[in-house]
Amino acid sequence: MAFRATSRPVASAFRNGTHIRASLPRRPIRRCVHTDAAGKSGRFVPLQLLVLGAMPLFAGYLIGRSSVEVTGEVKLSQVEFADKKHMLKAAREISQVLGTDAVSCDEDVIEAHGYSGWSTSNSSGRPVAVVYPRTTEDVSKIAKICDDHSVPIVPYGAGSSVEGNFSSPYSGICIDFVDMDKIIAFHPDDMDVVVQPGVNWVTLNNTISASGLFLPLDPSPTATIGGMVSTNCSGTNAFRYGTMKDYVVSLTVVLADGRVVRTRRRPRKSSAGYNLTGLFVGAEGTLGIVTEVTVKLAVPPKDTGVAVVSFPGGVGDAARAAAGIIREGVPVGALELMDEVQMQVVNRHGSEGVRRIRWDESATLFLKFAGTTDGIKDDIARVRSILQPHGPGNIFFARDKQEEADLWAARKEALWTMTSIKPEGYALWSTDVAVPISRLAEIITKSKEDSGKLGLFASVIGHVGDGNFHQAVMYDPKDEGQRAAVAKCVHDMMGRAIEMEGTVSGEHAIGIGKKDCLVDELGTDTVEVMKTLKQAVDPKWIMNPGKVFDLPAGSKAVASA
Repeated sequence: MAFRATSRPVASAFRNGTHIRASLPRRPIRRCVHTDAAGKSGRFVPLQLLVLGAMPLFAGYLIGRSSVEVTGEVKLSQVEFADKKHMLKAAREISQVLGTDAVSCDEDVIEAHGYSGWSTSNSSGRPVAVVYPRTTEDVSKIAKICDDHSVPIVPYGAGSSVEGNFSSPYSGICIDFVDMDKIIAFHPDDMDVVVQPGVNWVTLNNTISASGLFLPLDPSPTATIGGMVSTNCSGTNAFRYGTMKDYVVSLTVVLADGRVVRTRRRPRKSSAGYNLTGLFVGAEGTLGIVTEVTVKLAVPPKDTGVAVVSFPGGVGDAARAAAGIIREGVPVGALELMDEVQMQVVNRHGSEGVRRIRWDESATLFLKFAGTTDGIKDDIARVRSILQPHGPGNIFFARDKQEEADLWAARKEALWTMTSIKPEGYALWSTDVAVPISRLAEIITKSKEDSGKLGLFASVIGHVGDGNFHQAVMYDPKDEGQRAAVAKCVHDMMGRAIEMEGTVSGEHAIGIGKKDCLVDELGTDTVEVMKTLKQAVDPKWIMNPGKVFDLPAGSKAVASA
């Protein structure tokens, strides 16, 4: 059966919010061209064809290995995209196939799909049109037309990514999945659900709540499933439940030439062939466009509890306490950190429920307990004991469900609270890294020391349970000195993470903002293998180009600044 998720209030509010320069209308305002025509249906092909298609490229890669070692580059196609005239021609063809309702060339719509107020990795490039498919077949038709004309394709979910993941440096066609928001099939006995990419995760959980199941990830409340898959997102619950890759059973993906592949079937385990599901998760739409997702679900805990613990000694003490809780194996549901700067913001600018509490303006750990009532009591007692050597200040445990909600809201509202105090014209550079738990206190302390020298608003927020933290710095982008200083601070933080055997991106993917660090993290040969895979499934490089890594050397396509 197919039914539409019942409501999208949060996503709708976000689309009309201040993170974009113009609101996103539910229907496009002005359309490109004017006729309807039937198009060919999407072609489903066996996965073996995808593998066979890639084999000659892998063979060439291996045969030419000695030259790769000398040059450091795989032999890749030189890319040349269509000019604006031919991109608009492709948009007209899409309009003829899908109908005029499906395509918008309205300037405000285009601007809203090309610029993000959340990101410091914007491009001046904009798509020539925004397309609104409803089915996998629609996306297949769009891809076939774009492939024929060498037009870039850029997927758009909720617009909440922060590394320029949906920017259009080479222009092209933007695909907005707002109309692909249906729950296709729900299998409560199997504990999974099949959804289109435009389904909002909060709406999904609300829709299936009566079944006693939920998707336990906890990213931005605006996020949609397609974007969550494409960035391999996580959130505050990742310490207990894992990241998005742990909940994707199977994907339906449209390739650059319009072919449609399904990565695997629905059983929880399979050792049949390559792990193509894992290949597309976190690929940011650079290998194909995800149009259906089979998502594994979980059973909510019987009871929950929330505690906050302040640390007058600073973020280092808080991070070391978190590492102690992890090392002792206490099964907390979430383990989060906010520094003293963020706690000051919470006291002054938090929501009404959050401001009912007088927060210590010190580094603070937020702990969520989950399990049975008796089990939570035991976990709380263990945590109290573990905290003592690390100099805790006040330790406060929620006494009822309302206090739980108010305490946890302080953490969940952190980003919104920061943006609410941002002066007009200022930008917020927010990014993340992740390191092994044993190095967490060290990197947070050093990174905070560096950002403190900037003389700007700077705060640290962390999913410290899995070694992941975010640093946010507020600055004037018109001040070149400020921008350069912040960029160096962020770059140094990423370099520090790599030195500590960490990653430059714990949950936001690479996008535009971090692709310069990918070789430093993974090495040239690893990145060349990624490029070989890209070449195999997208030989014209039209799928979200400019993300993860640059176009091949010698390409005629030029990215907008």
